Parts: sequence; structure tokens; C-alpha cells
Amino acid sequence: MAEIKHLTMVELEAGLDMIRQSPKDEGILELIVCRPQMEQREVLTEGKLELAEGLVGDMWKSRRSSRTADGSPHPDMQINIMNARVIALLAQTRDRWQLAGDQLFVDIDLSEENMPPTTRLSVGSAVLEITNQPHTPCYKFAARFGADAFQFANSSLGKQLHLRGINAKVVQSGVIRVGDVVKKAR
Repeated sequence: MAEIKHLTMVELEAGLDMIRQSPKDEGILELIVCRPQMEQREVLTEGKLELAEGLVGDMWKSRRSSRTADGSPHPDMQINIMNARVIALLAQTRDRWQLAGDQLFVDIDLSEENMPPTTRLSVGSAVLEITNQPHTPCYKFAARFGADAFQFANSSLGKQLHLRGINAKVVQSGVIRVGDVVKKAR
């Protein structure tokens, strides 16, 4: 991968109009990324979502969480979803999207107003439910996309628009494919 200069806050804010134009009710699944182990990414054209496992082959089910009393994987953080327009802006090249660490990248409005907790999304033959667990940027996000990207995603507007993405859980198992329609069910 070529060296990428991190965008400034001014450059990031200039992308807000494009992000806000994301479809509200129906979009497209642009990318599926499986994380079989820490710091490993596999870009998939097709994946299977399971109730107890999340994305089959992903390390979510073996990953410890600081948000559960016993450190077990958090059931409401099974699937990480990020807006494709946001990651396109931050990453600057498509081959860097997977660095965000999310499993699904969708072209649909993920804002709090449009996707509050309990909203359901159908993707392929699977159904996901948005949870109330915040998806926040971490030090890895800042290292990969820059300090301004971290502040951009963590700002009050960034949180409202869910620029860092959202967490979801699988409520109906199924197969998903890049290019599938992502549809807000309720």
C-alpha cells in the first residue's frame, strides 16, 4: 500500500455533504471483511451470518470484551458496520477500507436519527438488529486514519451521524454477498 497522508479536519468536514447524502432506507453492501485473528483481515465476496457466531470465521466469538462482567464477547457487539462513504473519505483508497476493523461496509445512513437501537436491517437472507452499544474510535483508528479522523468521528456530530459506525447482532441467520441490498426493516 502506498503511503497515505491523513486528511485534516477541514478536508474531513468537506466530506460531510457526501456522507449525509447516504440513502435512508435502502443501500448496498459494499464490502465484507472477516477478522480470523488479531490484525488479520480477509476480504470476502460472500459470508454467512449466524446467531451464535456472528460472521462465520470472524474472531468475535473468541474476543474478550471490557463491556461484559466476565470478559466474554459482548453479544450486542457481534457485527461492526461502517458507512461506506465515511470509510471512503477516511481511507482515501479502497484497499485501505479493511483497516477500520469493521466487518460490513454499507452505503446507507447509519445516523442515530435514521438507525436508532432496535432498527433491523435485512442483508441478503440475514437480518441484523442495531444495538445500543456505542462503536467508538480507538488508538488503532487514530494511527491508521489520523488524529483529526479520530476527533471527527468522536465529535458530537460524529457520534450523532455514527461516523465510526454502529454495532449490531444477528437476529436471523443467512448468507450475505457484496452487492446485496441493505434494507431498513423497521
